[in-house]
Amino acid sequence: MTATLPEGYELVHTTPEVGDYLALRRESGLTPKNQDQAAAGLPGSWAARHVVHTPSGETVAMGRVLGDGGWCFLVVDMAVLPAHQRRGLGDAVLASLLEEIRDQAPPGAHVTLFADPPGRRLYARHGFAETAPGSVGMALRLR
Repeated sequence: MTATLPEGYELVHTTPEVGDYLALRRESGLTPKNQDQAAAGLPGSWAARHVVHTPSGETVAMGRVLGDGGWCFLVVDMAVLPAHQRRGLGDAVLASLLEEIRDQAPPGAHVTLFADPPGRRLYARHGFAETAPGSVGMALRLR
């Protein structure tokens, strides 16, 4: 599934800059992170995309994949600024990331994510399905 961006947007095949990453997380409603977390985490991306609004130069959407390159891939940091939502930006980011996994990963790759309610329809359109009750997501947050 390849998604195209509307005119005035460019899909970039890298992580956003640290400041843009932090702003996107904060302004899109994701849990805010700090400078140290972003600076350490972004280089660990297996794949990443961000979208630039070309008239303003502003980074307005992003997504990343963490993975081992073999069988395990985790989609993270899917975010679109509220003023740019409902234009297919998140769809284009996710489609591009999944295309890279399909192109690069061996058969049998396992792609997972944690879906907040607003993103569930997007993920379902790309073939993701809930795993419960067979498996349940669990988390440990270190303080």
